Amino acid sequence: MRQAEKRRMRNKSRKSEIKTYIRRFEAALQRGDRDECEVYLAKAVKALDKAAGDGILHKNNAANRKSRLMRKFNALS
Repeated sequence: MRQAEKRRMRNKSRKSEIKTYIRRFEAALQRGDRDECEVYLAKAVKALDKAAGDGILHKNNAANRKSRLMRKFNALS
């Protein structure tokens, strides 16, 4: 139980980090700041890939989230 709790807290932290990057990306998108969008998009994609690799998120869930972010970013252009 102690081990499961440690892992749960670690996973929760990683998921929160991903959500933060996505929120910052969307905020930059609203402002129309393309450079800042690129930075947070890259961070979000990297965090999603790592989370999928570590089993925190399912690989398809990570792929779907990345796809949605890329679509939003490409619409900015």
